[in-house]
Amino acid sequence: MIIAISGSVGTGKTTLAKRLAKSLNYTYLDVNKLIKVNKIFEGYDRKRKCSIVDTKKLNRVLINLIKHNKNMIIDSHLSHYLPKRYIDLCIITKCNLKTLEKRLKKRDYSKNKIRENLEAEIFDVCYEETKEQGHKIKVVDTSNRYNLKGIIKSLNLKIK
Repeated sequence: MIIAISGSVGTGKTTLAKRLAKSLNYTYLDVNKLIKVNKIFEGYDRKRKCSIVDTKKLNRVLINLIKHNKNMIIDSHLSHYLPKRYIDLCIITKCNLKTLEKRLKKRDYSKNKIRENLEAEIFDVCYEETKEQGHKIKVVDTSNRYNLKGIIKSLNLKIK
């Protein structure tokens, strides 16, 4: 099973992805590292202080990895851009705005970057884009502690 975990920046994707991968004994894929290692970017956005990712190139690399892995968790706010046929499930992480703002401040993001990411969460950008791709979606609220075993059970998966 290939599971993509997406959501706005700071909503808990990585924490959930790593916990799920460990519990299910799935391969964990950190797309940020993959982007850096394979230099899958078109440039640098000085205003936002981040690389501009070439999503078409990223998808080609991810699809190649998916073809060689049976059980994998893909961790990235870009993972929902993969075509539906390659993803069995897309989990969208959500978070209440006060908690998200605290998390982003803790990362020392600029006021503009914090505002931009809060707006992405308010407008459900990742969820809406995931729906447009036609993915099977499960939403997980990470504002407070969540029950990992309950999530796994709701997905009809087995803990290894």
